[in-house]
Order: sequence, then structure tokens, then C-alpha cells
Amino acid sequence: MAISPGDTLPDAQLLRMGENGPESVSLSDLTAGKTVAIFALPGAYTGTCTTAHVPSFIRTKSDFAAKGVETVICVSVNDPFVMQAWGDSTGATEAGIHMLGDADGSFTKAMGMDFTAPPVGFHGRSKRYAMIVDNGTVKTLHAEESPGVCETSGGEALLATL
Repeated sequence: MAISPGDTLPDAQLLRMGENGPESVSLSDLTAGKTVAIFALPGAYTGTCTTAHVPSFIRTKSDFAAKGVETVICVSVNDPFVMQAWGDSTGATEAGIHMLGDADGSFTKAMGMDFTAPPVGFHGRSKRYAMIVDNGTVKTLHAEESPGVCETSGGEALLATL
């Protein structure tokens, strides 16, 4: 069953690149006492994710901050090396977006947001969604019906809910 507004995020250990290589980061630590925007997508370097989803949050990052959102987090079922390279190549890292890998997909599965599409090589990937989380509780959740579409889960659409 997919997570819904009012639910508490499952605690997860996600991966990012630190000064000495990959490091684990607790999602509950990143969200405790804060309002955060989290967006998740099927995969780094894929079409819609690269040309629409990530750029929408780069464009709106300062607008989120102006409305009290302290952190913007991107999650994908990828390893931290890929997430760092992708964040660097898209400008997301420079914009201050946290690029976190859910390498084994455990967070995505706990969220009830996993899917598989063998024809395109996607196994255990994340559906495309975006949410506002306040102190670990989901306040707003926008999930796309199709992983190739970025409409309700884009930065502008999520920002409009604040």
C-alpha cells in the first residue's frame, strides 16, 4: 500500500557521496523538525527525469525556501556515485538539492512506490512522485500515473500547494 498524506515516512538509510566516499544518511535525521520537499523518480540520466523533473526543482528551489521549505531532496533507486555525477551534470548539486540513492530500493518499497517495467530495463524502480514532509509526516503527495510524465510531481505543481 502506498504512503498517503498524514502518514509518517518510513525511516530509511539512503546513500550520498561524502568527503571520503559513499556515506549513509538517515532520512529521519534530514526531516526531523523541518519542512522538506522530497521528489522521487525512476532513474538518473533517464529522459523525463533529466529534462523535466530535476530542472523543475532547480527552477523552484529558492521559491520553496521562501515558503519555509528548508531542504529539497531527490531520491532514486541508484547508487551514490551515479547520483553525485547526475547531480553535478544537471546542476542539482550546485542548486543545493540533496541527491540521495536508494541503492537497494528498500525505501521505495517501504513507501509502496516501486514498479517494474522490463521492456525498458527498469526493475524495482521508483514511481515518479513529489511530496511536502513536515517533521517526518507527509503533508502533500503528488504521484504520477505514468513514469514518463512529470506534471503533478514537478516543482511548480508541488510549490503551488504551499
